[in-house]
Amino acid sequence: MPALLYPRHLRPRVDEALSDTPVVLLNGPRQAGKTTLVQQFAGPRRRYLTLDDAATLLSAQEDPVGLVRGLDRAVIDEVQRAPRLLLALKHAVDQDRRPGRFLLTGSANLLLVPGVADSLAGRMETLALLPLAGCEIHGGNGRWLDAVFSGAPPRAASPPRHRAASGGVVQTVLAGGYPEAVARTDARRRAAWARQYVDALVQRDVRDVASIDKLDHLPRLLRALAQMSGQLCNFAQLAGQVGLDAKTAGKYLAIFERMFLLRRLTPWSANRLSRIVKTPKLQFLDSGLLCSLTGLTETVVERDRTRFGPALESYVFGELLKLASWSDGDYDVFTYRDKDQVEVDFVIEDRAGGVVGLEVKAAATVTRDDFGGLRRLATLAGRSFTAGLVLYDGVETVPVGDKLWAVPISTLWQSCVGARS
Repeated sequence: MPALLYPRHLRPRVDEALSDTPVVLLNGPRQAGKTTLVQQFAGPRRRYLTLDDAATLLSAQEDPVGLVRGLDRAVIDEVQRAPRLLLALKHAVDQDRRPGRFLLTGSANLLLVPGVADSLAGRMETLALLPLAGCEIHGGNGRWLDAVFSGAPPRAASPPRHRAASGGVVQTVLAGGYPEAVARTDARRRAAWARQYVDALVQRDVRDVASIDKLDHLPRLLRALAQMSGQLCNFAQLAGQVGLDAKTAGKYLAIFERMFLLRRLTPWSANRLSRIVKTPKLQFLDSGLLCSLTGLTETVVERDRTRFGPALESYVFGELLKLASWSDGDYDVFTYRDKDQVEVDFVIEDRAGGVVGLEVKAAATVTRDDFGGLRRLATLAGRSFTAGLVLYDGVETVPVGDKLWAVPISTLWQSCVGARS
């Protein structure tokens, strides 16, 4: 199915932002579907420009004020390629603050570029568009997080009769969410797309966001990072694997973060906690890209199921970020691990202080031990604890204790009973 035909749950948020904000920035990785979405807002009254066009890019770099002066309303694609254009946009909206004047896209996190966030403060709203969510591919309502925080554990609207019909968790994780990768059913062809995708990022996009002398180190570093997905960051060990010092490895890691390939997941804490491990955990944002980088295939999973765990955890992390981007609530995602080695894969907190813990398990059964970290989290969070869920490869949502549930992973992409459609 072409990317154009996938409904993007973020679109209503774009409509809302354009209705009352002069500049709206749609941030996200290349090939996530940003251009497909913003072109739907272009037309006779809102001109479409892309800085992937050489002439337009030259104009934006050499005469940004002149380019913007000729625009009333516009969609400007890949604006990170000409950062000076943002200052020209600031001057334009200061003279005319009508809402919805400029809809921008960026394939690098512009808010991390010095001066950009300040220059458009109060004038711009930023939204994140990541690769396709499971609910966008499979037709779910995308209200999973809102359901959890409302106290209604997610249940599939029509539970499948047997596990084989649960949605193909392995296939879903291996495919990831990039529209081009999802469209390729052959694993070898998906891997070929991923290799070319990474090569294109390194050869072109990295130059737009940073000055790097040795580009050949970046693919090796990215592959090393892929092997550490789901683990605590150890920069000294990581740097040694690719022949870099820790400071340089940290700099390159920050570049990958700016390009929406991965993220350092910070630990959740409360004021009374004194034994948490403060080292962040590394997570890739797209499980399909991670699987291609690590060589994970269905055959490998069948031979060694333990290798599937990090990929599944990466998939859940990406889904949480996507679900949070359009949900009614305002959610942040953390991790938890203390010095007793008790951990929880993901801790989600809303603005009211409510806390939900998630454990991810690549198996069709759950045991009492799977809830150990969630019980510790419940004790620490006290009245703020809303629910603890073990996501597993089963089909039934079942209670396992006070506010503790075993929930099928497939509910992430299905419509959830009790959630608002």
